[in-house]
Amino acid sequence: MSFRKALKFLAVLLVASAVLGIAGCASKDPGVWARVDGTPIRRDQVEAIYRARQATLPGEAKPAEVLSFKLAILNDLIDRALLLERAADLHIQVSSKEVDARLAQIRGTVSDGLQDHSPAGSLAPAALRKQAEDSLTIQKLIQQEVFSKVKTTPAEITAYYEHNKTEFDVPEAEVHLAGILVTPVPDPEVRNLMRDDARNEREAERKIAALYLQVRTGKDFAKVAEEYSEDPRTAPGGGDMGFLPVSRFAPDRVLSRALKSLKPGQITGIIRDRAGFHIFKLLGRVSAGQRQISDPGVQDSIRKTLTNENVELLKAAYIESLRNHARVTDYLAQEILRNHGPSAATR
Repeated sequence: MSFRKALKFLAVLLVASAVLGIAGCASKDPGVWARVDGTPIRRDQVEAIYRARQATLPGEAKPAEVLSFKLAILNDLIDRALLLERAADLHIQVSSKEVDARLAQIRGTVSDGLQDHSPAGSLAPAALRKQAEDSLTIQKLIQQEVFSKVKTTPAEITAYYEHNKTEFDVPEAEVHLAGILVTPVPDPEVRNLMRDDARNEREAERKIAALYLQVRTGKDFAKVAEEYSEDPRTAPGGGDMGFLPVSRFAPDRVLSRALKSLKPGQITGIIRDRAGFHIFKLLGRVSAGQRQISDPGVQDSIRKTLTNENVELLKAAYIESLRNHARVTDYLAQEILRNHGPSAATR
């Protein structure tokens, strides 16, 4: 789905939710765009995040697209408010030491030669500290209330294997890779945790050199990929690319030669191709043939797949449940409906 189509689809969903589930009159304060159990979410919060992400939009956005993007940001802020409210009810807290460590990690992006294009990059120190504290609090809540409750049983792993045996039938030798990608062009959908995106050739060269130094000096490859890789497909999973046939790399002599010399756990140097700059880590090799359920690698792969699916499902249901038990009013959605278009809501 294209970016514009995705925005239009999201706008339809959000407007529909406003029709079905949001009651009440427009906010008396035009600066308040939503309330969660009485707590306001202000227009300037949405606008600040939008301005920080505006550079990633492909071309000049139309008014309806801008408003759809702002609706999506507002929806994220509503979810965030609900999660923080629940964390307070459960007395979930983070220590100053944890916040200090998180801030050091954020500031480290600058000292490592990386660019911070996230909304946090322009925040005052006190606001940045509050954002870091809130993010850590939500992480603890999700870990306690969602992730810890996801259990994958041996029976589920076996059932998945029996129904998806063809996934584990290897017609030719394969390599299990993880990758870090940095591109020299802006990305409209930055998926890494640090929201970091190189926007030109110079930034890309500096960034990949900094990341290579990190992984060469012992920093966890998956963590670096999750935080900074610009591959939207693999960054959320720590750069894991899965099992790929060896023949796929034959046309690229540099990469093919590099992979042949690697042992599991080792990384390549920086490799340049049309997509950008890469660093690869060899996680394992598999010979041709049917992989059996007794193979620990097969079990780990299935467990990871099932866990990720269940966590995403449970997290979405958890947030929806919080909405069902809260008083959520989306004034921006009401304004759009009232005026039958985006122009009045963006004035």
